[in-house]
Amino acid sequence: MFILCVTIERGPKMKPKVIVYKKVDQEVLDFIQETCEVVSFEKLDSDTYPRFFQELKDAQGLLGSGLKINKELLDQAPQLKIVSNFSVGYDNLDIAELSARGIMATNTPDVLNDTVADTMFGLLLATARRMPEMDQLVKNGQWKTMIGEELYGVDVHHKVLGIIGMGGVGKAIAKRAHFGFDMPILYHNRSRNEEAEELFGATYCSLEDLLKQSDFVCLMTPLTPATENLMGKREFDLMKKTAIFINGSRGKTVDEEALVEALKTGEILAAGLDVFVQEPVQPDHPLLSLKNVVTLPHIGSAVYETRKKMAMLAAKNLVTGLQGETPPNLIK
Repeated sequence: MFILCVTIERGPKMKPKVIVYKKVDQEVLDFIQETCEVVSFEKLDSDTYPRFFQELKDAQGLLGSGLKINKELLDQAPQLKIVSNFSVGYDNLDIAELSARGIMATNTPDVLNDTVADTMFGLLLATARRMPEMDQLVKNGQWKTMIGEELYGVDVHHKVLGIIGMGGVGKAIAKRAHFGFDMPILYHNRSRNEEAEELFGATYCSLEDLLKQSDFVCLMTPLTPATENLMGKREFDLMKKTAIFINGSRGKTVDEEALVEALKTGEILAAGLDVFVQEPVQPDHPLLSLKNVVTLPHIGSAVYETRKKMAMLAAKNLVTGLQGETPPNLIK
């Protein structure tokens, strides 16, 4: 009796297909391409959307930021296994819908904490000392021998800083305030942060008490149903008339009409904003016409080194998930 043995040659295992819909460093793309087939878009617009949705039909992974990942999009991505968000915030993701379909979602926390904290403190200083306004005065040839009291700013050192949202960035801001500017720190958070209390002398308090006592109020919460329009007319009315409001969270955490009114009527002294409800903000938005407002174009983490770290972390989340393992930054 003869037994015939046949060896079947198997081709190379198919790599999972992923779509990267944000410009990232070539080193990051190379890392993903070691294990995945990559379709890359530097941006999504009316010209690229048709191809994007065509490629989406058999994609198993997505990496990018800003795109609304909702039921309508997911219906066109039946093979999707993971969405890797290139940001800390993930209000663009429908987490409930992703969970219902068994699709993993990840973000990129921690690697940008110091960079964003630098930006927020810079915005706080620029607003308090009216730096953009003074810069324009000099450039317009309006610098007189003496700057009058009407153009004076306010001190930052030794003033009370209230931080709403004592996460990673909030702690980095508290560190700068405590060690660099001798600022007493109040904070409001979903839960106590004993590390911030021990290291920076931060005091946990209610939102109402924080608003009443703080000279600077820095909003750093994620955008959730609970934090949408967290700062409205009532909250601005509680603040000191000499207080300055800083927003580095998301635009929708603030009722912008109430903020405009508070600034116009003198309910608060000034505001520094890195985020808006609609981005880019419209040129005719009333906030842009107020001298007591300093505006930035959502640049909290906009430093090359940090963005590269964020991209690589997003890539590692993506690849790990597609290899059947738990990504390091899985959103619960």
